[in-house]
Amino acid sequence: MRTAPVPTKDGPRINRDIRVREVQVIDADGSNKGVLNVFDAVQLAEEQGLDLVEVSPNSTPPVCKIMDYGRFRFQEQKKAAEARKKQKIIEIKEIKLRPAIDDHDYTVKMKAMRAFFEEGNKVKITLRFRGREMAHQDIGMKVLDRVKQDIVEIAKVEQEPSFEGRQVVMVLAPK
Repeated sequence: MRTAPVPTKDGPRINRDIRVREVQVIDADGSNKGVLNVFDAVQLAEEQGLDLVEVSPNSTPPVCKIMDYGRFRFQEQKKAAEARKKQKIIEIKEIKLRPAIDDHDYTVKMKAMRAFFEEGNKVKITLRFRGREMAHQDIGMKVLDRVKQDIVEIAKVEQEPSFEGRQVVMVLAPK
């Protein structure tokens, strides 16, 4: 029978999990206590009712700080949540076209495209060929050129038109 593997903890090591002989200790108020034996450092932290947290494990000797670990984790979670809130997720919206698209249908699609660009999203244009339309690929390319000309002031071409089987794909991004 084997013993179960010790689960690895995420985050810094604390108190008795620190497995080195000596550590550089920084007190709760930020003053440097110097290099101490790890058992003495843990005892010093426990006397203050705090934890010994490994701040910089890669330095020699590792740097540990005496602090309240629960409060430290809470602050880290708040920072991470704030960073997640500030980042913008760019979506790719898809517009499907046909080579023989009518003018009114084209203007409706262009309105939708402009709305996507105003929201800050990228647009993937898929131009699908059916049956004998593959023999007239130049018509499809003219439609894509027309799209490029109509949105040149609000967007730029991120991926030039490329064939993927029976369809041509082009990706546009807002300026």
